[in-house]
Amino acid sequence: MLRLKVLASVVPLLVAAAFARGDFLPGARPCVAIGEGSVQIASLPWQAQSHVSFTRDPAHATVRVQLMDNAEAADFAVLDDVDSSEASACAVSPATRYVAISASPSASEPVIYLSQNGPADYRIFVRSKRFSARDAAALIVGARGAPQRLAAAF
Repeated sequence: MLRLKVLASVVPLLVAAAFARGDFLPGARPCVAIGEGSVQIASLPWQAQSHVSFTRDPAHATVRVQLMDNAEAADFAVLDDVDSSEASACAVSPATRYVAISASPSASEPVIYLSQNGPADYRIFVRSKRFSARDAAALIVGARGAPQRLAAAF
């Protein structure tokens, strides 16, 4: 009976610890290597050091990101033709920074307006099996931060 009580109290703790580390979510998350570390989309919101959100209204944006038609004109380009998401995953280290995409904007976090037209604070080109345009925009803003000028001033 005592073994059953110990098992009943330990199992939930192990499950909670594995869930907090994000082990239940399979596969690599979109990431970019920056210097000695990397910036990665967080699998769980509380893992992230920074958060970004998206808006469809350019007046509410603090950062504008333009989708480009060619990689040469972009500030940040994501191109891959790798079949396995594990093959090009960034190494996770203590220097890894996590970015979460929030569902609702906050005054303290960058709000991204993603469009095909300029003007833009960042220009990105995305042709990837693993990255969406939103992932790439979140990573570039999470890595570089919001520009000093507000996008709404354009």
